[in-house]
Amino acid sequence: MLAEERFREIQKYVESHGTVTVQELTDLLNTSESTVRRDLTELHKRGTLIKVHGGATTVGTSVWTRDEELSVRRDRNTEEKHKIAAYAAELIEADDFVYLDAGSSVDLLIDELNEESAVFVTNAIGHAQKLLKKGYEVLLIGGKLKGVTEAIVGAEALESLNRYNFTKGFFGTNGVHPQRGLTTPDSEEALVKKKAMERCAQCFVLADSSKIGQVTSITFSDMKESEILTTELKDSSYKKYKNIVEVK
Repeated sequence: MLAEERFREIQKYVESHGTVTVQELTDLLNTSESTVRRDLTELHKRGTLIKVHGGATTVGTSVWTRDEELSVRRDRNTEEKHKIAAYAAELIEADDFVYLDAGSSVDLLIDELNEESAVFVTNAIGHAQKLLKKGYEVLLIGGKLKGVTEAIVGAEALESLNRYNFTKGFFGTNGVHPQRGLTTPDSEEALVKKKAMERCAQCFVLADSSKIGQVTSITFSDMKESEILTTELKDSSYKKYKNIVEVK
């Protein structure tokens, strides 16, 4: 079966079932899992479906319960993420005390930093290492290390955050929705995000356009409580929200 024929079959099956697994598609197409995963990646890039952990779901209706590997998310929508990260970095001013949430978009923000006097706190091992190499003063909160996203979570992380009062915080999210709010698949990460936001005077959420309108299993904040940095909105209904900034 040619690639475009597989794409049509996959799209038809996803649209009729809502959410499907890689194994279901492997059986349907009588092909290998690696081929199905490559096809899902291509269709995700085209914007015709949403690739999630272990399968896919239809655009605009995604609800999933497990996070993807950080290495996978780093390679998705990179051009959009770079634009958002560059814009976000310009928001950091002299002597800011900044919280950086774990995540691929926030990771790119570090590459764009120019303000040398800012101090950073993070719950991501990778972020702390990059900041240190760039010569920044950085504090790493304590707690349990989550392997998939390389984020520090748990009760000790929440207790650590209670000590800080941040001028600004920059956060990642898996979904942005008017009614369901900002969401993530992991309950422990949701608690850390929520607590960190409570300690910030200003909160900025870095969300490429694929996250707009999506929903995952755990809400950690109302959509209106942060300034959401994204690229060109594909759904014009979101343009009415004054806290959503389209980065050009």
